[in-house]
Amino acid sequence: MPIPGRLRGLRGTGRQDTDQACDQRADHQGAPPRLKCHSNGRFGRRSNGRIRPRRRTSPRRGILSPGQCRRVRMASWNCKIDLRQPCWDGFRELIGRLDGAGFPDAAHLNGLLPPQAVSGGGAPLRFVAAGALPGVAYERHIYETGQVPTRECNWHDLFNALAWCRWPLLKAAMNAAHYRQLGEQGQEPGRGRESGRGTGRGPGRDALTLLDESGALVIARNRNVLQTLARREWQPAFQLLRCAWQGDVRVVLCGHALLEKFLAPYKSMTAHALLLHLDAPSLRGEAPLRQVDAALAGRLSAGELAAAPAELSPLPLAGVPGWWSGAPQDAAFYADVAVFRPPPAELRPAPVHALGRPPARCYNEGTCGGD
Repeated sequence: MPIPGRLRGLRGTGRQDTDQACDQRADHQGAPPRLKCHSNGRFGRRSNGRIRPRRRTSPRRGILSPGQCRRVRMASWNCKIDLRQPCWDGFRELIGRLDGAGFPDAAHLNGLLPPQAVSGGGAPLRFVAAGALPGVAYERHIYETGQVPTRECNWHDLFNALAWCRWPLLKAAMNAAHYRQLGEQGQEPGRGRESGRGTGRGPGRDALTLLDESGALVIARNRNVLQTLARREWQPAFQLLRCAWQGDVRVVLCGHALLEKFLAPYKSMTAHALLLHLDAPSLRGEAPLRQVDAALAGRLSAGELAAAPAELSPLPLAGVPGWWSGAPQDAAFYADVAVFRPPPAELRPAPVHALGRPPARCYNEGTCGGD
C-alpha cells in the first residue's frame, strides 16, 4: 500500500511508522506534537521540545532529513488525503477550507454549505451532532428538519457532509426520493430498514443507496467513450480511447463511502456510475459540475433516473487513465480479469444520459443552482 501523499517523500518509514505520525494528537493548545527522529525511522517526543534529526549529507534508509521531520510534525487529521490525486476532483477546494488542526465537527462543516442547500422537504440544511439525536429515523429526519446527523471524528460522515456540499441539489433530490419511496412501499416515511422495523426495499431505493454510497459521475463530451464503458469493453474504453480522457471525459465521485475508501485505495475498487453526455465547451471548472448537479436533481425528482441498480454502470476506478500509480496501465494491467471482468453473455448496457441545460424548475422551486 503506498504511503499517504503528504508523507510520500519520507524515506525509510514503514506503514506502521507513518500511521503513528498521522495519528499523533495535537497538544492542549491545538499545535501538533513535536517529534524526534531515530535511526530506525520511529518518532517520539523530546523532553526539550526541539527536533534534532540525525544529519547526513546523503540520507540513508530509515533516517529523515530536517525538512521531512517538519512535514511529519505538521501532520494533521487530513494527512492521509493527497489532494493531488484525481479522486479528489471537485472536493479539493472544500477540503482546503477546513482547518487542519483538528477533525472537522458539525460547526466547521456547516461553514462549507452553499446558501441554497436544503433537504428534500425544503428545510434549510444543517449538520448536527449525531449523539443529540438518538433513535431518530435518518432519511425522515433529514427530509423534515434539514438536520443531517454527523458522528464526531467519523470519516464516513465527514465525506457524507462533503458530498452534500459538493452536490446539494442531487443529494436533496435523493433524500426526497427515499422519503417518497418509503411511502409508496406502504411504510410510514422514516420506518423500515433504517429504523429497524420491516425490511421492505424496492429497486429504486437500492439504486439510490448504491449511488449515494459508491456512486461516480462519468461526464463526457465523447459519447463513444460512454457507450464503450456501458458495454464493459475495458481495454477499448481505457486504452484505445485513452486520448479522449485528456479533455473530453471527467470522472467525479458522489458516493461518500467510495471517498472514504480512497484513504487506503486498492486496485479492485469499483464505482456504480452514471454515464452522462454533456455537450459543453469545456468540462473543467465549477460550471459543468453545477450544471450536472441541477440536471440530475431534476431528472431524479421526475422519476427519470436510477430506477433500478441496472441503470448504474460498474466502473473499475483503477482503469481510469491516471487514477492508478501502483503499476503501468498497459495491456497486461487491463488483462487482469479479477478487476476488469468480462461482460456477461446477455448484457443489457446501462443507459447513457444526455444532459442539456439545467431545467427551469428543479425538484424544489427556488433551489436550482445551475449557470
